[in-house]
Amino acid sequence: MMNKFNLLLVFTLSIFIFSCGSNNGKKKSDFSIQITNDQSEFSIDEKLQATIVNTKNRNIDSVSFYFGNKHIESSQNGNDLQLELQNMLLGNQTLKAIVYSEENSDTLTKNIKVLNDKAPVVYTYEILNSFPHDISSYTQGLEFHDGVLYESAGQYGESKLRKLELETGEVLNEIQLDDQYFAEGLTILNGNIYQLTWREDTGFIYDLEDFQKKGSFGYNQSKEGWGLCNNGEKIFKSDGTEKIWILDPETLAEQSYIQPTHHKSISTKLNELEWVNGKIYANTYQKDGVAIINPENGAIEGLINFSGLRDKVTQHNELDVLNGIAYNSETGKLYVTGKNWDKIFEVKIVKK
Repeated sequence: MMNKFNLLLVFTLSIFIFSCGSNNGKKKSDFSIQITNDQSEFSIDEKLQATIVNTKNRNIDSVSFYFGNKHIESSQNGNDLQLELQNMLLGNQTLKAIVYSEENSDTLTKNIKVLNDKAPVVYTYEILNSFPHDISSYTQGLEFHDGVLYESAGQYGESKLRKLELETGEVLNEIQLDDQYFAEGLTILNGNIYQLTWREDTGFIYDLEDFQKKGSFGYNQSKEGWGLCNNGEKIFKSDGTEKIWILDPETLAEQSYIQPTHHKSISTKLNELEWVNGKIYANTYQKDGVAIINPENGAIEGLINFSGLRDKVTQHNELDVLNGIAYNSETGKLYVTGKNWDKIFEVKIVKK
């Protein structure tokens, strides 16, 4: 049996080992980032001022500052940063500094939030025309290509990809997805149709002409698929979070993202996406609003209030929310519909 001294020794060693382990072997840095007034929320028209606090007065060789993954400044003569935010991304961001000192380097971070400097412009709508739409179609994605309308419809066991004639609603081509897939948004680029599924971590690639499946792709960092659009070069993907991902058009890998943000907060649950004259239009799931987003920095520059539009379709038990935005770039006309709506509306956007 152990005597009291041995028990005490084991107990003391256990505490020492546990204490060392709890720090994961990492030495506490002698440096920290200090933002003026401890500010953590900024407007994009403000200047962020920060300095490196050197608690042990170590000799600093240089400091490299990063905003997110973007290198913004390196200095060998000073430890201060003055950053104009007007050209930076909005949303939740990380300010990072790498301090090089005495043949060592320390990586420091501070989390900040960057908001837009003005409220979104508010718009309403006028109905210019309406066209028939399959009342059983749970619309998830809607897009024109060469004047022809394409639709992705969801629900397990009912998901499909369709080619439609706008004026009559006639189905020109259609394929069904396997029952385990819940179809979401779609977009068309370089002769391919790209279609998301919801929680299956899989997107499909089809030939535009005959709907033959050419391949599939995974989601990498995001967990769900919601909406898709493209600007002719890049593909944009929403996933229900605060992020709109920017995809490599060749590999479909998620390369970077923007965070749709207005003057008060960061938006989430942005669903169906459409590229309209250099902006991303995105409807908010279960809301009557469509956000107009600057794809360069994520600023929500406008909000379209589509309240009342749902009342103008046949009311029935399966009727669901606004979802489906399609812009015909050949005619300059904008169309919207919803899940299980029996009409597609041609609309004019009017400043309120």
